[in-house]
Amino acid sequence: MSITRRQRTAIVIVVLVGLPLFVLAVGAGWFWWQVGACGGGGTQTAMQVERGWGIPKIGDELHKQGFVGNSLVFSVYARLNGDTSFEAGTYKFKKHSCVRDVVRVLKAGPQIDYTQITIPPGLWMKEVAQRVAKLPGRNAQALLEASENNAVRSVFEPAGTNNLEGLLWPDTYKIAAEEDEIDILKTMAQLFDKRAASLGVGLANVQGYGPYDIIKIASLIEAEAKVNSDRPLIASVIYNRLAQHMNLQIDATLIYARGNPALRTLSDKDKLINSPYNTYTHPGLPPTPIAAVSVASLEAALHPAQTSYLYYVVIDKTGKHAFATTLQEQEQNIAIAHRNGVG
Repeated sequence: MSITRRQRTAIVIVVLVGLPLFVLAVGAGWFWWQVGACGGGGTQTAMQVERGWGIPKIGDELHKQGFVGNSLVFSVYARLNGDTSFEAGTYKFKKHSCVRDVVRVLKAGPQIDYTQITIPPGLWMKEVAQRVAKLPGRNAQALLEASENNAVRSVFEPAGTNNLEGLLWPDTYKIAAEEDEIDILKTMAQLFDKRAASLGVGLANVQGYGPYDIIKIASLIEAEAKVNSDRPLIASVIYNRLAQHMNLQIDATLIYARGNPALRTLSDKDKLINSPYNTYTHPGLPPTPIAAVSVASLEAALHPAQTSYLYYVVIDKTGKHAFATTLQEQEQNIAIAHRNGVG
């Protein structure tokens, strides 16, 4: 039986139309099989998605590590679901997972493994860096450099200043594995900005001293005070001495000028240290704060007690200070301190 011309034409049309449809159907079937095809499962394995990785790069890495069968299928499926990027971090997948399951995990966000770090008030920047360096993969020098090269800035940091000393908030922080030294520093500085602003530091003016100087004064109070009730009184001494153009003569600034936070004893020779932080020889406030400050110290610097005091000395072993208006009164307090076994 011979095929007529009309029949041949019909066959050609069927082939021309049907073959692409068949190929398309097979391709679509293969695609959705890949999307839903799951392997044997087993234990989950971690994979790190780095910052800046686009969908194709993530797909390549998923395929390379055996989590999906085809990186292109992953890329197409992710985009069909409206996903053009995923958050950097650590994710856990099973080998030979369904593409849809992998995308579901990625959309949920990374699994964050936190480590904690506590920064108490009174720490110097180098001490903060030493604590950060105890976290896996962190480096003290990297944090110190970031604190001085404008990689991170506080809103309270004046123009021309590139030093975050005293501008990190003391607190307990949860640090994620992917956070580097700059991220950690940024978190601490941003929390300082927020908390200090909430206390009114940003708009403050105390006896002619603006926000950054107030933070300096708070850091001096933090370094000197041992008893909370002394803080407003120490603040009053600082403001009174500044008003009378007297050198502050604060021992904590000498310790800071010497550069070793672990060495707290001082000698008369230390009072001759050539440093702008030496408040025995340099008038006014030091160039920067000298330590992380607490709420109590900031509030004392913002609201000093109204006194005529110009001197103070630790009077007993509890750390309580005695205050004096005249040098004679100060010498009497020093004598009492010596009888109490301090000073």
